Amino acid sequence: MSQHLPSEVVDQILREERHFAAAPDAFFAAWKRGVEIAGPRWFGNGTRDGLIQARNKWDICPDVPRIGKALGFMSSGERMFLAAMVSFYNSRKGATLLRRSGFEGLADLSGLDLQRRQVIADLVLHYDGW
Repeated sequence: MSQHLPSEVVDQILREERHFAAAPDAFFAAWKRGVEIAGPRWFGNGTRDGLIQARNKWDICPDVPRIGKALGFMSSGERMFLAAMVSFYNSRKGATLLRRSGFEGLADLSGLDLQRRQVIADLVLHYDGW
């Protein structure tokens, strides 16, 4: 005996399937915007050409040791944004950088401008693992 699901439930399931099927490409697009904003020097091979030629998120992974060494020389907004981006790549290392940046919770992201907030929001929305 099969049960029939209400059309709202079926619609919701279909929306979620479409969302998660498109998530990897949407995440990569948001990641590239974030790399552009933060500066390609912190990602991949550290060059603009590396960003332009990147075909996937692996091509522009954050250079965590370099970011960690430079954190003290950045503005609070730069620190917060880069640390938040690193947290998508490696949650443990990202958490360490976020703590060093004074991050205590999501409300601390309110210090970011709209462009950076949008990148972080899109990364959260489309994250499908690293």
